[in-house]
Amino acid sequence: MSSEKKIKRALVEQLLEAKSRSGKTLTMIAAETGLTNAYVGQLFHRQAQLHPEQVSPLRNAVPGLSDELLEKMRAPPLRSYEPTLIQDPTVYRMSAVGFFCEVNKIRGKEGEDRVQITLNGKFLPHIVQIVT
Repeated sequence: MSSEKKIKRALVEQLLEAKSRSGKTLTMIAAETGLTNAYVGQLFHRQAQLHPEQVSPLRNAVPGLSDELLEKMRAPPLRSYEPTLIQDPTVYRMSAVGFFCEVNKIRGKEGEDRVQITLNGKFLPHIVQIVT
């Protein structure tokens, strides 16, 4: 494993430990911060960058996040080649402008736990580009 991956893995472990100590779920943290639970999950797994205006609400929701951890969360996440992930080029060309994702636990018709994933994005029609 590369040193970058080791550093990222250690940071994610620290972030998840702070979350765990708070006793809150991603959904609870999301409700307190005004973010979606999927985005909060991305923050704690270092797949999204924490923006300055989100620092204070996140600090209030998860008091165990030190200034050092919050500063690291503000840095752009490290992206790296992962050979176990699909490398289809179209996966990386999809637009997520104005895209929101929310993951919720719901009860099924028979009382069982189920997952509900809501994807909400802009409809971007395909445009044929014609030379004028």
